Amino acid sequence: MDKPLNWGLLSTAKINQALIKPINASKRTRLLAVASRSQSSADAYARENKIPRAHGSYEALLADPEIDVIYNSLPNNLHAEWTIKALRAGKHVLCEKPIALTLAEVDAMASAAKETGKILAEAFMYRHHVQTLKAKEIADSGVLGKLQLIKGAFTFPLTRVGNYRQIKEMGGGSVWDVGCYPISYARTIVGAEPVEVFGWQVEGPGGSDDSFFGQMRFANGVHAQFDSGFISPSRSYIEIVGSEAVLKIPDPFKPGKKSELYLVRGEKEEKINVSGADLYLGEVEDMCDAILLNKPPRISLADSRANVAAILGFIDSANEKKPIFL
Repeated sequence: MDKPLNWGLLSTAKINQALIKPINASKRTRLLAVASRSQSSADAYARENKIPRAHGSYEALLADPEIDVIYNSLPNNLHAEWTIKALRAGKHVLCEKPIALTLAEVDAMASAAKETGKILAEAFMYRHHVQTLKAKEIADSGVLGKLQLIKGAFTFPLTRVGNYRQIKEMGGGSVWDVGCYPISYARTIVGAEPVEVFGWQVEGPGGSDDSFFGQMRFANGVHAQFDSGFISPSRSYIEIVGSEAVLKIPDPFKPGKKSELYLVRGEKEEKINVSGADLYLGEVEDMCDAILLNKPPRISLADSRANVAAILGFIDSANEKKPIFL
């Protein structure tokens, strides 16, 4: 590699803070620019975060010839539009989850990536962490016996009034924001797509769900249950139940550099220590591998599309008050 890949942040969203450190830490990347809807906002953000360039519009960032990779951290309803624009501007794109809000949007994004020859990947950071890879390895090894059930939850109290996560038209709702994690985790562990989903929701004032409760059935007989929400205390866990043992993952979606899994057989509980890198570094290095080494991204666009399909199935089920077959 002659020079590092230059990254640009498309927006000044709070989630950027999770990416700034790993982009600066990787030997293959450099954080070169940030864009906001005004020059003053971009300038202030760039000064605060020591970013060399500040663009006063999203279009200006996409027109910057030195930018190689765009990190799209815009609200959910803008993911498809600006990802497609970035791809057509000749940029690779790491798009924050959920990658899009409809299957038509995902398909249009995938088509744009194929047409331009640029890499597009969804930023599901937990999928790259060694803890997730270890959990998948254990589930696949047979030590749990026949997989039966995957249970999970991701909730936190959302206190910011008027946040886009509460506005239905902006792709708000807990199932899009945090429910997507246990859905993705279950699909990853099973290694297949659900054939049937059923969901209930508690609507918030913005029309999106404040709480969501879902069940999935897979063709191989595995079931999954999860809840997500903005009005419950902070909770995060995954439990994988087999016929012989249970694997408990106390912090599945935001594991630290050191984390612990618990393998339970009868009365015996075995602690499995896992050491890994910074949580968000994996998705940065995965993009580098895809761009520089022609490796397929760990999270394929087909994988991302299937997660969106499952979420849409859950939303349809909650609205229609019946099971949805996928």
